[in-house]
Amino acid sequence: MRTSRSYAEDSLDGLMKHRCPLTPSLSPRKRTTSQSKTEPPLLRTNKRTIYTAGRPPWYNVTGTTFKEAFVIGLCGGSASGKTTVANKIIEALDVPWVVLLSMDSFYKVFSKEEQELAARNEYNFDHPDAFDFELLVTVLRKLKKGKSIKVPVYDFTSHSRRKEWKTVYGANVVIFEGILAFANKELLKLLDMKVFVDTDSDIRLVRRLKRDITDRGRDIAGVIKQYNKFVKPAFEQYIEPTVQVADIVVPRGGENFVALDLIVQHVHSQLEKVSLASAHQGQPLPKTLSVMESTPQVRGMHTIIRNKETSRDEFIFYSKRLMRLLIEHALSFLPLKPVSVETPQGTVYEGKRLSGKRITGVSILRAGETMEQALMAVCKDIRLGKILIQTNHDTGEPELHYLRLPKDISEDYVILMDSTVSTGAAALMAVRVLLDHDVQEDKIFLLSLLMAEMGVHSVAYAFPKVRIITTAVDKKVNDEFHIIPGIGNFGDRYFGTDAPSDWYESDEGMDY
Repeated sequence: MRTSRSYAEDSLDGLMKHRCPLTPSLSPRKRTTSQSKTEPPLLRTNKRTIYTAGRPPWYNVTGTTFKEAFVIGLCGGSASGKTTVANKIIEALDVPWVVLLSMDSFYKVFSKEEQELAARNEYNFDHPDAFDFELLVTVLRKLKKGKSIKVPVYDFTSHSRRKEWKTVYGANVVIFEGILAFANKELLKLLDMKVFVDTDSDIRLVRRLKRDITDRGRDIAGVIKQYNKFVKPAFEQYIEPTVQVADIVVPRGGENFVALDLIVQHVHSQLEKVSLASAHQGQPLPKTLSVMESTPQVRGMHTIIRNKETSRDEFIFYSKRLMRLLIEHALSFLPLKPVSVETPQGTVYEGKRLSGKRITGVSILRAGETMEQALMAVCKDIRLGKILIQTNHDTGEPELHYLRLPKDISEDYVILMDSTVSTGAAALMAVRVLLDHDVQEDKIFLLSLLMAEMGVHSVAYAFPKVRIITTAVDKKVNDEFHIIPGIGNFGDRYFGTDAPSDWYESDEGMDY
């Protein structure tokens, strides 16, 4: 037997087909990183994958941004298509460092009585009193300055704020969307561009019905009751009047390509004023970097693996020796606590023991996987994870394709391994993934046999608490993003293969 809910969904599907055709990005409706769904903080477009948590690498030597983030405010009625407009702006901007912040995350902590009203569809979620504007202004102000922030997570099913908060790092563009995005004077001061998304009320109602029934488990009668009693009056009283402060009004939402193009052109003109290319030039190497002492033995092994005439067997043998030394060196930076043990002779020895729960190794595939054996040789029963980052053929940008991390990794010290790091793009994304899994930044150790100064600076200024450890640092990166003088294509030399064009490794052709 079919339920009334299934009939309602079929009816809604029919309405959607005839009244307001949806773009693929609206079906199903995707939520931003600051909202309640625990999805990876990324936006996948037709050509690109854009990470929405992570600091950009153009920080100066003190770790502060060169310029405040450009903040775009998107306002409009419920289900007007604000998130769709935000996604299309991001895709057209071609900016990989962006934060999506939703007002939905900032509902106040409800009392028991308010939660009961919400469960009966008798609470007004569209009224200004429902939002924690003080917290919202504080968070957006910090994001604008490029600082990391904690964002509350709201559960639409239980009508409550969850215990866990999401960590979001600043970026060069912040897009803030919400039904009352223009309703607070302090918020307006933080917005560099104000966009009002204007969509027909019938279309908004149909979208809201589909979203609330399909995604939030509501019944059709409750949704309509709430719409007539709260949503429509609140739009007319609080939301619609704020169109007067908008810089741009976008009729028809994400389908208005002319308006979207105007927005993108203006943001581009603002971002071009920021010079990023020379952010690290002339700066001293960061204090978070540790380069293993270049003893005659270490320099001799570098001579062998850098020599293009070295056989594969010798390359593997001496690479493994260097990896073992590197990992032993890295372990000396782990925090230790004093401990007393009794020796077989019955005397007490004052020693040291790891001050923490455990160590986890994470390799950036494929070349980073070569360091796993050395790690396992010196760390008994260590847990391992893997991250695969590949290059998009059309855009040349890094994309996350595979991720396998051990459970409860947030409590561990993490040794992140890649054979070489030139510009640091793969390492930046890998660190960002670990942060998204709540690993503490100061518990991440990035290990690599060889790094370029550019990559060191990028990682250090983006994530100033990450410890960077290597056996050598070379000064230059050429036009093909290879380290100079470098080591060549480490993965191909180690595995005896030709370099696949889509592998994204730190010294394998496409690192930038």
